[in-house]
Amino acid sequence: MKHSRIHAAFVMALAACTLAGCESGSASAARGAPAGTHRMGAGPLLLQEVRNAGQLGNELDVQPLRDPQVEDLRGLASSAEARGDYAAAADAIAKAIELSPQDPDLLQWQAEMSLVKHDWDGAHQYATQSWDRGPKLGGLCRRNWTTIRLAAEARGDAAAASQAQQRTAACAVAPPNRF
Repeated sequence: MKHSRIHAAFVMALAACTLAGCESGSASAARGAPAGTHRMGAGPLLLQEVRNAGQLGNELDVQPLRDPQVEDLRGLASSAEARGDYAAAADAIAKAIELSPQDPDLLQWQAEMSLVKHDWDGAHQYATQSWDRGPKLGGLCRRNWTTIRLAAEARGDAAAASQAQQRTAACAVAPPNRF
């Protein structure tokens, strides 16, 4: 329920920004804008682009069992993010990572918070760690590579951005046929 409200809020913000003529970092990079021209207010739009990439389609999705203490921190991070308090969300995620340092979902979430802060190196680092520890398929995989692409675009590295875009396409794996 919380995620659907968060998603709806971001979609509304994205629509409002689109109508107002805002542009995301990837759009500006695609038009040849120099590296580092991402506007500081574009963080939530970058976050939404990554989250949209992770939406599940018709594919296999693997979800591990989770520690209750980590779940409490996830709840705090979700609430903070819903309020737009990305610093508090990142802090809660960092605490959760201390308890569960191998959790690819937490590492990706921290990568997304790095995108919001325009910490391109941190976003790349956390997304790469998440991909290394994750299932290498499905929504998490697409979020990993979308984050890496956006960070590369922001740094003006067109070759790395193109490679990340190609890797995103390889994340879709159909579930087994059950009939």
